[in-house]
Order: sequence, then structure tokens, then C-alpha cells
Amino acid sequence: MKIAHFGATGNAGSRIVAEALQRGHEVTAIAQHPEKLSPHPRLTRQQGDVNNQHDVVTLTTGHDAVISSVRFQLIKPDILLGGLAEAKVKRLLVVGGAATLEVAPGVQLLDTPGFPEAYKPEALGGRDFLNRLRSEKELEWTFLSPSAEFAPGSRIGKFRIGGDQLLTDADGKSWISMEDYAIAMIDELEKPQHIRQRFTVGY
Repeated sequence: MKIAHFGATGNAGSRIVAEALQRGHEVTAIAQHPEKLSPHPRLTRQQGDVNNQHDVVTLTTGHDAVISSVRFQLIKPDILLGGLAEAKVKRLLVVGGAATLEVAPGVQLLDTPGFPEAYKPEALGGRDFLNRLRSEKELEWTFLSPSAEFAPGSRIGKFRIGGDQLLTDADGKSWISMEDYAIAMIDELEKPQHIRQRFTVGY
């Protein structure tokens, strides 16, 4: 497939790009400093702004899908979605956050008493983005939330998939490596199972 990826140089983004390239896809990596990514025969590095609709249209036209791993505090959803509509791109996959996952029926992690104040602006942005996507009728979007602990690690290739509830292991830990998260993202790209849905992955 031909994939355009906004935020491709970040921790999660660079691992998603690597996974996509490893599987033979063509990737257009879009970032403020795309030169941070190493050259690859199937990688096109482009400077672009996800909040500039002209950039969105110009850089995504002709692609099969778009992935966004841009921080929610730094993105304006309506510009991205409007640009994708103009570019006639039907598929969008979003690197989500864990804060909007439920820890009890109707209770999101974000709304629990111990949720760190420092993380709230980004988490609230993620909630707004997800709610905006849920109003989309044409775009085939998917919002993939990681587990609570989301950091670089090993590419194990074994993990669980869930829906709107936070996944925890037998010890109560909620975690996933960015490498295994990237596997789940590209799996969903290749064989969609969660069109117009949010899902999550964890060990």
C-alpha cells in the first residue's frame, strides 16, 4: 500500500514507519524534520504541516491510507479531516492514548482521581479527537489506543486486543511496547477489523 504518515519521526511514528517498510509498503513520512528518518528505497521524506490543509491535500493525494501519530495538543482535527476529504483518502488510522479507555463501566482512566494533572491536556485532546471521529460518516477511521504504559521496548509479536476497556495483565499492569503496537497498527491497515471503531492492545 501507499501510506502517508504525519508525525513519522516521533517515538511511535518511527516504529510504525519501520514496521510498514519491513512489510513492503511505500511510506511518505511527513514531519517538520523528516530528515531524522534514515533513507530507504520505499520511503519518501516530506516536510509538511498537519494543520495546513493545503499540505494535507498535496501530501496525501494518491495514498491508500493516512496514519497520524501527532500529539493531540498539536493537531486540529477539522483541518486534517477536511484535507483528507479533499484528497479523497478514505482510510485514517490514529495513534490514540490510553486515557480514554474505561477502567470501570462508563469511567475513563482520564476521570479517575489519580490521573496525573500534567497529562490531562493531551488526554483531553485525545478525547476530543476521538469524539470528532465518531461523528464521521464517510471516512473509514480507526483509533488505536495503547495500554497505560507505552514505551520503546521489544518486538515480541504477541499481545492481546481489546475494545474500549483498559487491558491489564495478571499482575494488574497495563503495558505494550511501541514495537508491538506498530505491529497491531499495520495489521489493522492490512486487514481492517475496526472500521469506525477504537480498539486497544496490551500484554
